[in-house]
This record gives sequence, C-alpha cells and structure tokens, in this order.
Amino acid sequence: MSIANLAQIQSLIPHRKPMLLVDEVIEQTEKHIVCRKTFSSEDFFLQGHFPGFPLVPGVILCECCLQSGAILLSQLTPKDGSVPVATRIDGAKFKRMVRPGETIEIDVTLNEIVSTAYFMTGKVTVDGKLAARLDFACSVAKPIQ
Repeated sequence: MSIANLAQIQSLIPHRKPMLLVDEVIEQTEKHIVCRKTFSSEDFFLQGHFPGFPLVPGVILCECCLQSGAILLSQLTPKDGSVPVATRIDGAKFKRMVRPGETIEIDVTLNEIVSTAYFMTGKVTVDGKLAARLDFACSVAKPIQ
C-alpha cells in the first residue's frame, strides 16, 4: 500500500523527471523510509549502459537512496525552499545487477543528526535480495538565487 504517490513525493523534494527516481513511498516513520522504483528500458541512463545488455548504473541506485533520504528528511527540515545536498557517500557496495523492468525497494534509515548533517544508511533490494548498500550524509541548503 502506497502512503505517498508521485504528486505527493514532488511536493516533498525538488527532483523532477527525468531525475526523479522514486515512484512511491510504502512505509515511513520518523527515522526510516521504504520506497519503490520500477525501471523502464526507456530510462535515459539505460540508453548506452549497455547496448544489448542494459543495466541500471550503480550511481543511479545510490541516487535512489539519496532521494528516499531527502523524502525522509522533508519532515525534519525547514519548508523555506531549502534542498537536500549530498555531502558524502561511504562504503557503497553493489551485490546484484538491476535490469529494466525490475522494481527496487529502497530502505533508508536515519542514523544520526550532527548539527546540520544527516547520516543515513541505504539498502536497495530486488525481490528481497540485496542489490546495493551505502552509507551517506547530506545537509540542507538554500538554493543560490
């Protein structure tokens, strides 16, 4: 059951197509979120990665975690036009290829808040099998006008 659809997600984070990489939020608490994304063979990043054997790039799986984390942080950060900005990715590990047509589940946990830094862990699974894992940090910044 979805608790946030595409329109609701767009009200929480600034990302838009073609770089919006979260389709729905299926679970959320104050420090944890679970989202889903289904990849299509039409996604721009698959057009040359790789001809005849398309694979979702690892950096896109990381970005799915970052965007899910941004949705989670939207309940904790100011509603003044600030945007979430990645400041660190540590220990990214890729365990399984993700192909067009597959749906990933993105599980992000907020581990710690230090001043304006938010430290999180993200896991991406396909059919319950780990595809990627990373630790990351972000802060919230006002866009330069």
